[in-house]
Amino acid sequence: MKDKRILYVSSEVVPYLPETEISSMSFEAPKMVNKQGGQIRIFMPRFGNINERRHQLHEVIRLSGINLVINDLDMPLIIKVASIPKERIQVYFIDNEEYFKRKATLTDEDGNLFPDNDERAIFFAKGVIETVKKLNWAPDIIHVNGWLASLLPLYLKEYYKDEPLFTDSKIVTSVYNQSFNGSLDKNMINKVRFDNIDDNAIEVLETANYNNLMKVAIDYSDALIKGSSELPEELVTYLANSDKPVLEYHSIEEFMEPYTEFYKNEVLG
Repeated sequence: MKDKRILYVSSEVVPYLPETEISSMSFEAPKMVNKQGGQIRIFMPRFGNINERRHQLHEVIRLSGINLVINDLDMPLIIKVASIPKERIQVYFIDNEEYFKRKATLTDEDGNLFPDNDERAIFFAKGVIETVKKLNWAPDIIHVNGWLASLLPLYLKEYYKDEPLFTDSKIVTSVYNQSFNGSLDKNMINKVRFDNIDDNAIEVLETANYNNLMKVAIDYSDALIKGSSELPEELVTYLANSDKPVLEYHSIEEFMEPYTEFYKNEVLG
């Protein structure tokens, strides 16, 4: 993977959030590419329960200061950055007072989804793309992890389809078993529609549940990875019918060679 540029977009990354399948793989895969001489960037949300002092996050003024329009409201984008100790890996954090200040990630203390998770997902997708544009860093591969990041493939190929920086970028989405009960806000489809995204692309978001969010990500990705050993049957079938390269599940102990081959042969091929 020498000299290849890979953008990792994840809802969670260790050491900033606890270990899960997503957060661990969102650290191990970039670390692997880094060791192989590739160039990487990692983006994640700056959730309020991330300890800024301990992890030495600091705001990047030259990247902050744009407003993103979410459902007709101007939302200021703040970019923070930190380095993973010993790895020489930079992590960029997408922040906004309204969406990410609360001291939690996706649910409240009773386990209920935050009512604005749909807008947070839209903000995260747009925020990543706008920041990468400001960095003027054209990725060869964009690897998406976690449902909060699942709108990025759609936005990149619809809302930002005329953006030359991403003309040759290939999108890989890892599909995990880390889902949620119920659905996001019932008006989510209208908030995405506000960005002039084609109705056919998003009709499945009439019910914005986990499986349907992942279906949208699958539809707009170039290649897919099974991130968990077991997945919802509906998604297993959807992946099988997607007519795209799909890498079977590999555990964190044995993923390096399969991922490298998949990136080289199936994604960049």
